[in-house]
Amino acid sequence: MKTLKKLFYCLLMFGLLFAISSSASAQTVEKKSLTLDGAERVIAAAKAEASKVKAPGGVIAVVDAGGNLMALERLDGTFAAGANISIGKARTAVLFQKPTKVFEDIINKGRTAMAALPDTFFTPLQGGIPVVLDGQIVGGVGVSGASSAAQDEELAIAGAEAAKNFGGDSMMTSTIPVTYFSKNQVDEGFSKGTVLFDGSGGRNYMVHASRREGPGMVEVHTKDADILYVLKGSATIVTGGTMVDGKQVAADEIRGREIAGGETRQLVPGDVMIIPNGVPHWFKEVKAPFLYYVVKVR
Repeated sequence: MKTLKKLFYCLLMFGLLFAISSSASAQTVEKKSLTLDGAERVIAAAKAEASKVKAPGGVIAVVDAGGNLMALERLDGTFAAGANISIGKARTAVLFQKPTKVFEDIINKGRTAMAALPDTFFTPLQGGIPVVLDGQIVGGVGVSGASSAAQDEELAIAGAEAAKNFGGDSMMTSTIPVTYFSKNQVDEGFSKGTVLFDGSGGRNYMVHASRREGPGMVEVHTKDADILYVLKGSATIVTGGTMVDGKQVAADEIRGREIAGGETRQLVPGDVMIIPNGVPHWFKEVKAPFLYYVVKVR
């Protein structure tokens, strides 16, 4: 009997504690925060957009939920004052929980009294966006110094959008499916030379199983960088220099007869080469079959 009473008492206390803890949790909210890694990833996304749209410059600033600076990066060619302006935009976006364009539009419509607010926490210029994670504002991103105020905002939006893919530790996650090619598929690809992955799904890379039986024309990819990994055979490749008789053969693709000048290298199995976009390259001599992976990154 005493044992049953003790068990009942323990169960009763457990129930009370559970009820208290449930009540307490109902009155509080789990507060998310932006880590330094998360802030750097916001900047990386804004920089990627700047590269994509060929922005001439810009300063990207990220602040936490209290408006405190966490990370800042100044792109080449940006005027010096851009740093303070971008910080001000980020701080305004998070403290007022709205894009800064809202306040610029209000002032432009005649409510100029808002411009009298202290500029230590209020910068009513387009280009500041709140950073939202799971419905909570965890920071702000501000951009200044791109080609226009609209482009400032475009880069800031790209940075803020990246936060929607953050995990609980502010690490980016992805819902993009994994792509797999079996050995048989790869061998078949190299037997004739083919594109293994064509960049579908909006991804900025392609994978080629490339095969060469002889020399080729000079190539220039105006947008794609080539990353080569040699599997079999050998080749003499010339990079740089000046393309001779270059002609555009497709969008962003130029071909020529030969290269004047340039740097010559011998490629053998195991070698890796990275050829940036816009650099002429020419497989001048080939010992067949020459098999190599090419990852094209745009």
